[in-house]
This record gives sequence, C-alpha cells and structure tokens, in this order.
Amino acid sequence: MMFKMKNLLILMVLGLGLFRMEVKADEGMWIPMLIDRLNYEDMRKMGLQLTAEEIYSVNQGSLKDAIVIFGRGCTGEIISDQGLLLTNHHCGYGSIQSVSTVENDYLSDGFWAKNREEEIPIPDLTVQFLIRMDDVTSRMLEGVSTEMSEKDRSAKLDENRKAIVKEATKDTHYNAVVKDYFEGNEFYLLTYETFKDIRLAGTPPEAIGKFGADTDNWMWPRHTGDFSIFRVYAGPDNKPADYSPDNKPFKPRHFLPISIAGIEKGDFSMILGNPGSTDRYLTSWGVDMAVKESNPTIVKIREEKLRVMREGMDASEKTRLQYASKYAGTANYWKYFIGQTKGLKRLKVADKKRQIEAGFNQWLSENPAMKSTYGDALPLIENAYKTIGEYNLTRWYMMEAVLRGPEILGFANRFNKLAELLADKNTDKTKITEQTNRLKASVEGHFKNYNRGIDQNLLASMMQLYYKNVAANQQPEALKEIVSKYNGNFEAYAADVFNKSTFVSESSVNAFLNNPKAKTILKDPAFELIRAFITTYNEMMSNTGDAYDNLNKGNRLFMAGLREMQPDKKYYPNANFSLRLTYGTVEDYFPADAVHYDFITTTEGILDKEDPTTWEFVVPDRLKEIIETKDFGPYANKDGKMAVNMLTTHDITGGNSGSPVIDAKGRLIGLAFDGNWEAMSGDIAFEPELQRTINVDIRYVMLIIDKFADAQNLIDEMVIVKDRPVLKTEKAETAVEKAVLVE
Repeated sequence: MMFKMKNLLILMVLGLGLFRMEVKADEGMWIPMLIDRLNYEDMRKMGLQLTAEEIYSVNQGSLKDAIVIFGRGCTGEIISDQGLLLTNHHCGYGSIQSVSTVENDYLSDGFWAKNREEEIPIPDLTVQFLIRMDDVTSRMLEGVSTEMSEKDRSAKLDENRKAIVKEATKDTHYNAVVKDYFEGNEFYLLTYETFKDIRLAGTPPEAIGKFGADTDNWMWPRHTGDFSIFRVYAGPDNKPADYSPDNKPFKPRHFLPISIAGIEKGDFSMILGNPGSTDRYLTSWGVDMAVKESNPTIVKIREEKLRVMREGMDASEKTRLQYASKYAGTANYWKYFIGQTKGLKRLKVADKKRQIEAGFNQWLSENPAMKSTYGDALPLIENAYKTIGEYNLTRWYMMEAVLRGPEILGFANRFNKLAELLADKNTDKTKITEQTNRLKASVEGHFKNYNRGIDQNLLASMMQLYYKNVAANQQPEALKEIVSKYNGNFEAYAADVFNKSTFVSESSVNAFLNNPKAKTILKDPAFELIRAFITTYNEMMSNTGDAYDNLNKGNRLFMAGLREMQPDKKYYPNANFSLRLTYGTVEDYFPADAVHYDFITTTEGILDKEDPTTWEFVVPDRLKEIIETKDFGPYANKDGKMAVNMLTTHDITGGNSGSPVIDAKGRLIGLAFDGNWEAMSGDIAFEPELQRTINVDIRYVMLIIDKFADAQNLIDEMVIVKDRPVLKTEKAETAVEKAVLVE
C-alpha cells in the first residue's frame, strides 16, 4: 500500500509538472530592462543561474553587451575579446556575395581567414551595440491629449521624439531612436554605438551553410550549418571608425563563452536578439484579410518573380552569383506566407481572436466607466478594415509587383528629385551637382548584381499580373494605354522599354549624369511608368488615410483596454526590431497525430539527405569524410554521434536570425536560424504545443571551424567550456566560468 501511495504521489507530481510545462507557454518577447520585475523568478525556477544584472546592465558588462544588430535585419553575438562575431550564414549571405566573384566564389567555396590580414572588409556593413534603454513614455506624451486628432497626435509625438533623440546623442558618437511599444501606449529610447569597419573572417560553403535550401526552409528535421563569422574593428580609442588598415579588433564589454558540453531535453535556455515584427494583438478582421487576400497575393507574385529569376540564374554562373541573395530573400518569405496561411486556417486563429473580442465587449458592458474610455476601440478597427479592404489588393500588387518587382522601375524613381531640380529654371546649380554626384555614387553598386534579361522579363510578367488582377479603376491609365498600344503583348512592351530607357546599363546612366537634362528623365519610358504608378497609388491610398488613423487609434485603445481588463497578466509588446529576451527549454514536439520529432538532428541525417544531382543536397567531400570516419573530436554527443541542429521552445521571428541560444550560466550553446513549418502562424498567434525555434548546435559550428576549415586561429581566441550547468545547490565555478563577464 505504501509503495502504491508513493508511486501515486510521484505520478501526481509528474503530472503537475507536465501540466505546468504544457500550459506555461514559453511565449513572450520580453524587454530586457524589465526582466527583473517581470520574468526573473520564473526564469530562475526553470534553471537560470545568472542574476538579472548579469543579463541586462547599464553599469557593468552583461549579456546585452555581446549582442548586436547585424546589418539591417539580423542579430549577431560577440564570441571573443577580439571582436569576433557570429551570425547566420543567411544573415551574412549578402555580404559574402558582395565580395565574391566568379574567380573567388566564397558562396560556393567558403572562406576562412588564417590571420587578421586575410579578413575581407565588407563595404557598408554595420553592427550596432545597444548601450542602454530608457522609458521615455511620460516625455513622449507631453502635450498629447485624448481630444487630439490622430494627425495632430502623431505630429506632437514626432516633435517630442526628435527632441529626446537630440538630447540623448548630444556631444556623443552614439545614435538613438525612440520606438513605440504596446501599440503606441509606451515609448522607449534605445541608444546605440554603431561600428562601420566589419570584416569577413570565415564562412562555410553554401553546401553547409545553406544545406537543404528552399526545400528544407522552415522545416524540421534540419541539417544546416547556418553560420558565418565576422570581426568588428575599431579605432585606436576602441570607438567606431571608418575602415582603415590601422584599425584594431574591437574590445567588447562582454563576450559569450562557447559551451561544447552538449544539451539534453528540458535544459533551460534563452535567446537575446532583435525580433523584427509581430502582430500578436491583431484582431479577427486583420486575420481574415491576411488569410483571404494578403498572403495569397504575396505568394502568387513572389512565385512568379522566383520563376523568372531562376530561369535567368540557371543560364549563367555569373548571373546565379549575382542573384543568389535576391533570390534567397524573395524565396524565404514566399514560403513563409504559404505556411502562415495554412497555420492560421488550421489553428482557427480568426475564431480565437473573435472570442477575445467577445470577452472584451462583455467586460465593457459590465464596466460603464471602461466603456466610455475603450468602447470605440473595436468599432474603429472594424470600420477601418472595411475601407482598407477596398484597396488592399492594389496595395500588395504595388508593393510586390512594382516597388519590389523589376529593378529598373525603382532605380528610375531615384532620379525624380534630379528631374525636379533640372525642370526648375531657378534651381541653384550646386544643388543639381550635389544630387548628380549622389546618384553617380550609387550606379556601380546597382549594376554590380544586375541582369538586364532577368529584369526585362520581370517587367513583362509583373505588368501582366498587375493588369490581370488589380481592379481596372485602380490601375494607372498608363498601364491601360500599354495594353492598347501593344495589344496585350507585355513582352513586346518590355523589350521596347529596355531598348529606349537610359536606366538599363551602367554606361548609359553615367553618360546621362555627365550631361543631365530634365527632358531625358521625364521622357524615359521606365521613369514615366513608375511615376504613373506612384501617382495613381497615392491617389488610391489617400482614400485610406482616415481609416489607417482610426485603425491606429483603435489598436492603441484595444491594447490599453486588454491590459486594464487583465491587470495581473504579464503582457509583452509586439516585436519592433529592438532587443528582446525569450526563454524556454530544449524540447521535442508532436506535429501531427502519431508523429514525433526529436529535439536534435545528427550528421547521419546529412548523408541520408545527400543527393549529388540537386544543388540543395550536395555534401562536400571533406564533410563526408569527417562524418564517415566519425572524426568529431571533442564535439560529439556522449553516444558518439555528432549533433547538427536542435529545437527549443523560444518565441522568435525574423530579425532573431543569428541570435545566440544561451544556457543557464550565460554560455553559447546554439545559433537561432529558423522557425518550424507547423507554427508559421506564430507572428500572429503563439501556439506552445507546436512553436519551436530551429537552431544550429554550437558544437556543429565548432566542428566545421575546426575539422572542416582547419581554422585553429579562430578557435584559439574563443573561451571554450566543457561542463554542463549544475544545480544551484552544487558548486562548480571554474576559472572559465568566472570569465563569463568580461569587463
């Protein structure tokens, strides 16, 4: 009887533990400066062994000081006291491509600098370190009242924003931005230090860094070595400086030690990064619009763009290299929106949103005082979507088929300011010279990765899509005239444009800029077309101005009302490409009935997927040799197998790419690079049972650097830890662990 009772108690405890894990979703993109108040105790109970001050601090080196905004849309982390920076291969992809040539194809072949002198400077690449965050809500709302129109409110906020940023950066080399949180109910000032001398130190070939490519994108199981290595350089004072051969490696306030101890299911972990954009508080009307129209439209247009690009890329190795980054960027979110739509439908997210809205209305009906404050929220939102919906298709066709479509249109549009200056006889000639020089500086970069044939085909296909799918009364008259003049033959029209336009080659553009005339721009067929589209689009969108103002106001009121309705609930703001923390555990998942996915993949899966006839699944000979001979060194699992990718329960989105996966003691155990297919609805609705982050296991990164690249010089400057985090009741503080905080 005692044995049975004891086992019953154990089962009850286990059951409660499992229940807690199931209902306590690892949801949340938390503001680091607030974790001590909101999250620290929960994190500590889950296994965290750092103090809140060791995660985020303004006064001493902390984890935040090892995290950077990499380029314009990713995250990276510092992994040595010499400014060595780790991020995803797909984050560094454009930079690697920009310094690649057919003769030195670093995308295909990889690159490993054996010393500092071999590292390759990347023009225009920056990394930004967050210096501090400050709550400036009260200052932002000075002079703002509930009686203001949205336009007046926005103008006042902009005025306050500029004053705050100016004050924060005065007499410093910092840059700063004030960002909105909780739909404009709160505001935080973020102060950054931006470094401009960034150099490529190492990257695996695409066959490793992009293994699986589009086929495996967003899918599990994965076997991708999605990482690349750069170095941050600084001037003699360790501050940002333009590129100079005399610059020295940056000395960080903090860097992340590397843990090769391995992972186990249930291990605590956290991610610090810069998630780009989520819409977790989107209402049912927004979800319906995404599912029924926005997402399918984006997918349809991008599918055609990918077809045209791939056709040109397959015809030439040079063109493949030129368009590799463009193609990857287009393909990534083409597949994403396919998955998001399926997820939103399968999980009945719109219905769940309607339940939240019904609960909100019920709360209002029971609280007259709250109704007077927040009662307009949902009606404002609903009516706004009705107006916005009338122009939604046009909006997406303009964005995807025109502005992000044929490059000739966007490039021609850059010359609009010059055309205005040239057309005005009273213009100061120095302004014309300044604008001309500015344009000259951009010409070489534009045509470096440009293929005339692909762009001509894109112009034909995008104009045809636009004409067939956008309401006739929302199309520019110029498009209708093209159809009439060329009898619907868009290929003939595109050929004519590319025969006549100035904007089709580097030589013709430079020749024009050496002797610029207004008439040349104004009569150019590409310029005429893009201006016609923009003029018509602006006219259409002017009909939605009030609707978007009402939508913003409605969302702000709805968000404030939800927080007041549930005062004990811990809310986090939508992602806005600012530093956030998410925490959880290493976990497997069950994507469908009778289907189980383990939390880790191994190199055995690489050989299982190998297909030499398909570029996505080619395995380099050296990697194959390492796998077949099990030459894994100290990086193997206890069972002798070599880990590649792993799953965690973290809450991430685009912008988190390259973010570090950090263990309970602040050591690097992985590199986030993707979400899973079953949870593509995650930017709108977090689903704890399905949502997983796909990460590169840091041991696979080390294996590639060590055994594949033989880049011992890079390994030598890292701090490598071989022990797993221990319970707080145990003591295991080594010299390496004491080095976690580097002053």
